[in-house]
Amino acid sequence: MTGIIDISILVVFIPTFFLVSITPGMCMTLAMTLGMTIGLRRTFWMMSGELLGVGVVSVAAVVGVATIMLRHSLVFNVFKYVGGAYLLYLGIQLWLSQGKMAVSASSGRGMGATRAQLAAQGFVTAVANPKGWGFMISLLPPFINPQYPMTAQLSILILIIMSTEFICMCTYASGGKTLRRYLQRQGNVQVMNRISGSLMLGIGLWLALG
Repeated sequence: MTGIIDISILVVFIPTFFLVSITPGMCMTLAMTLGMTIGLRRTFWMMSGELLGVGVVSVAAVVGVATIMLRHSLVFNVFKYVGGAYLLYLGIQLWLSQGKMAVSASSGRGMGATRAQLAAQGFVTAVANPKGWGFMISLLPPFINPQYPMTAQLSILILIIMSTEFICMCTYASGGKTLRRYLQRQGNVQVMNRISGSLMLGIGLWLALG
């Protein structure tokens, strides 16, 4: 690997990006919310879409598309507002204890959001997250060494980014699942729906207005 990427870069990049990923943000909050409402296993579908979105943003940050999108923001804003509106809609439904994400007292599970819907939700949240673009633009290019092959370096760094994101999302989703079990034992299913709904509303506003 020494002929592909600078090892000293990896020594700094891995802990740096882990700290960025583990910090509570839009995608981590979404993972925790879905872990609370639909469980860890089904949240993996949202994670798959989120990881794809993170990969797109990472590549774009390196090749310069991110700068173009931020300067000519029409498409970027469409992603933000549509994604934010959809998350607000889900949050309202959770508050009313109905809809695809709500948890019922009898089953303790969210109703049937499809795999495609969950994956799309994760993808839109990742791509339309302005802080995600900002982090990638400022954080990723400095770790690219022009003396090494660009494609190989980028592939390794993106693999590290996606692995770190996956680990952190699993941690947050597992925390949400644990909270769900606690609230179910206490018989507070409506409280759980309202907590989840409030988090989802917050993510939607964050996405649309951030």
